[in-house]
Amino acid sequence: MSSSSLHRLPTPAARLSEVLADLAGRFAETAAAHDASGSFAHENFAQLHAYGLVAQVVPAAHGGGGAGLAEARQIIGAIARGDAATALVLTMTYLQHRAIGRADSRWPGMLQRLVFQSAVEDGALINSLRVEPELGSPARGGLPETVATRVGDRWRIRGHKLYTTGIPALRWLAVWARTHEPQPRVGVFLVPRDAAGSDGIRVIESWNHLGLRASGSHETVFDDVWIPFENAVDIRPPSAWAPAGASQADIDANADQQAWMVTLLGTLYDAVARAGFDWIVQFTRERVPGSLGKPLATLPRVQESIGEMTALLRTNQILLDDAAARTDAGAPPSTADSGLVKYTVTSNAIRTLELALQLSGNHGLSRNNPLERHYRDVLCSRIHTPQNDSILTAAGRAALGI
Repeated sequence: MSSSSLHRLPTPAARLSEVLADLAGRFAETAAAHDASGSFAHENFAQLHAYGLVAQVVPAAHGGGGAGLAEARQIIGAIARGDAATALVLTMTYLQHRAIGRADSRWPGMLQRLVFQSAVEDGALINSLRVEPELGSPARGGLPETVATRVGDRWRIRGHKLYTTGIPALRWLAVWARTHEPQPRVGVFLVPRDAAGSDGIRVIESWNHLGLRASGSHETVFDDVWIPFENAVDIRPPSAWAPAGASQADIDANADQQAWMVTLLGTLYDAVARAGFDWIVQFTRERVPGSLGKPLATLPRVQESIGEMTALLRTNQILLDDAAARTDAGAPPSTADSGLVKYTVTSNAIRTLELALQLSGNHGLSRNNPLERHYRDVLCSRIHTPQNDSILTAAGRAALGI
């Protein structure tokens, strides 16, 4: 695709399925190579931007596609069947665009416009940088070690973040940090990749993971990086971030954001399982062992396993479609119910590929075939927040009335 053919406009709904099928096919052709080398697929994001898809969740008033959750789910599902790592980076940008564009968003208007305009015009990516070596995931509590110090009319950022998905291409870094004050506040600071002192933004290319190897989820270190005072997006006392201190508006916003996160991540891993399912169906149709003299697909045992996979994936579709529809209608599932959706969908996706591997034998474990990559990718679903132990403990406490 030549640069002259890039229209960078939101893709109309009527053309979306056609565009997504084309892009998924292209991305699938290079996914294995990027996975093997751990290289970041910059070219994939250039193509996504060519069709306005990076900005598809940006509100229409800001020039984006104004997509709701159902449409965002359609996009992520298609892209993940081609290249799961690309879909993960796009998911993170979509989640940030949703948070920024909500009617009750705490993002200052100036920063909203900057982020949205750059997405529409340049395909600029954004992600939240939260996890730290000592803190771990902020979802489990604790103050971040990353510190924002006010010096005159600027903030100086110092800290160390892990798992900064997409960092090779991110334009905007939404950094979770605490203030250097007698009584620290905690919140989000927007750091442009080209911020003053951006030579102090160091990327440690440590991502050498089992799955999603091309997601560029490296470490990022901030050594005296300066941002304007206005780039403090939303900083509050720690107690105001705790569930007990949340207002009803915060509870509603959290439920909406959780539904978006769970639905898009669930869609991603469900799509990976569907890619593996497609492969095993074709394999059993074409594989004719000499001892059998006919395709594996003719065996009742194989048919039963394929049927079980179909049931698992059908359950996922119903759960994810329902969550998207309810959220788009303004009545998202509760955060607890969203957690159970995540647990069920990702467990079903993993089980689907385990069954596929049982049918394929050594063929499924060979790197000459995509099934082993799909299996490695789908296992990453277990570590995304909310994690299974938190989901099940909350569900158990609710059932027990504790």
